[in-house]
Amino acid sequence: MDLGKDVNISYRAQLDKSIHPRGIHIGDGTWVLSGVVIMAHDFCRGNKGWGKRYHTTIGNNCVIGVNSIVLPGVTLGDEVVVGSGAVVTKDIPSNCIVAGNPARIVKEKIHVRRGQIVD
Repeated sequence: MDLGKDVNISYRAQLDKSIHPRGIHIGDGTWVLSGVVIMAHDFCRGNKGWGKRYHTTIGNNCVIGVNSIVLPGVTLGDEVVVGSGAVVTKDIPSNCIVAGNPARIVKEKIHVRRGQIVD
């Protein structure tokens, strides 16, 4: 795994460590909260051997909310907030809040510092 500086990962977060741990990239100052699942492989899309491997990238100063899921191959830009329980199925640009299943942008042009949205 590629973890930036000052990354906070909850004890109960689940990062894809067994199949493709080198496929997870998390930027500086990002918070990964309890119950989050970050995947870097998929048995459904090309299930030969251990499944298809993807790189899942989370930018700098992001907050990944409680019990949310980031699917394999997704890229989150910098300063993205993922709402609790969201399922992120596609790339998200920087400075957004996403929520829902599948996750959709609910607010743009936000800024995040130390795990909090600032104006």
